[in-house]
Amino acid sequence: MADVSRRSLFGGAIATGVALGTGATPAALGDPAAARPRPHGQASMIDVPFRPLKGVRVGMIGLGNRGGSMASGWAAVPGCVVAAVCDIRTDRAQRTADRLDAEGRAKPAVYGGSADSYKKLLARDDIDCIYIATPWEFHYAQGRDAMLAGKHVAVELPIATELHELWSLVDTSEKTRKHLMLAENCCYGNNEMAMLRMSHRGVFGEVTNGHGGYLHDLRALLFDDGYYTDDWRRLWHTRSKASFYHMHGLAPVAAAMDVNRGDRFTTVSAVSTPARGLADYRERFVPRDHRSWQETYVNGDLVTCHIKTSKGYQIRTEHDVSTPRPYSRINSIAGTRGIFEDYAGTPSGARVYFEPGHTNHSWRDFAPFRDEHKHWLWRKFPVPIGGHDGMDWIMQWRTVQCMRSGLVPDIDVYDSAAWCAPIPLSVRSLAMGGMAVPVPDFTRGDWSRKRPGLDSEETDMPDGGGTTPPRASRRAAR
Repeated sequence: MADVSRRSLFGGAIATGVALGTGATPAALGDPAAARPRPHGQASMIDVPFRPLKGVRVGMIGLGNRGGSMASGWAAVPGCVVAAVCDIRTDRAQRTADRLDAEGRAKPAVYGGSADSYKKLLARDDIDCIYIATPWEFHYAQGRDAMLAGKHVAVELPIATELHELWSLVDTSEKTRKHLMLAENCCYGNNEMAMLRMSHRGVFGEVTNGHGGYLHDLRALLFDDGYYTDDWRRLWHTRSKASFYHMHGLAPVAAAMDVNRGDRFTTVSAVSTPARGLADYRERFVPRDHRSWQETYVNGDLVTCHIKTSKGYQIRTEHDVSTPRPYSRINSIAGTRGIFEDYAGTPSGARVYFEPGHTNHSWRDFAPFRDEHKHWLWRKFPVPIGGHDGMDWIMQWRTVQCMRSGLVPDIDVYDSAAWCAPIPLSVRSLAMGGMAVPVPDFTRGDWSRKRPGLDSEETDMPDGGGTTPPRASRRAAR
């Protein structure tokens, strides 16, 4: 992994521990929500459709655990070809290319060997979309370079970790007229998409609050020498106090509450527990000669962000990968007429309580209501295909469909920036004792109008492109 300056991560000077006086204010730090006019020559990307394509040619950058697992899915989508693959470790790219070839797919070109190898891939003129699954610190530069090279981009979480980087990606998208999308697969989960439709249909009344996050005991994997290459994910815990990876829980809740489509985030305030979990795990399970004993962990085990919206609504996010707990994205919304909670131990993994029909103050199983309000994408693919209970495949299929059909993307650069903004904003808030800090309006005023998003109208893949992948590809994608 390339050397990364601490000052370039999570809030610059604040992230590296520069003391703030008691009179510090957001203005003293440079108000990130201050009016930012659109530069000359740029125009909004809201409601801008893809130019229809007969087929979509994907280039993949980063072929570790996540990237490597997604290759077969992209190649199985009707009308999609993985044209080129790249990883700094060339052997990973080669293995991916060989696997696709063995599955009967077109064998992609291979790039690798250096930190700049991806630029050779971007220089190709036979690629339409770049999929990025490298460590977090490289997402911003690679996403920006891809748009400047004339490609649309889907970026794994997060798209960037700094406010100026988020603004840069917004500006670059507007300037190049290329879409950049957070590859937020959890927005395409069966429960999440049904929750979205129920919210928009008024089942829960006026939805005034939500709760989402990422609670996942990653301790064993963080200290596993063969899992996160060069310890990249564990090392983030040595650099800053921040909400690293809340987007899986925040994004579906924000979509259900029409953020950037009638409402917007206005402030973020963050609180954190002490950093104890990783050091405690290391003490008990990691040999004393392991390199991790040279590390000091500073990020709190549980980081909670309270997000307020322009309508006065609230969303709470939580991030904890350092203590023992069952996996959960929380995934809850509540309104004037009812509530939805996911991962609650019911057979379907979710429960509801809403008017009319609530009795004895008892929860009801979500499964019958999920079937009633099932999103059309899950009616098209009722049996989960591929990883993460099918949401990976749904995201990939829908992305290709939007590009081939000339549709507006479900997730745009403004959604992506807003959902990732609590990362650097949590740094600022924690440095100021939990003070609320303003959230930029990345839409530059276009957040207040209703417009389509993930709750889309049903459409088919062009050329009758099939509703299920070939049997061999289905096996390979699991």
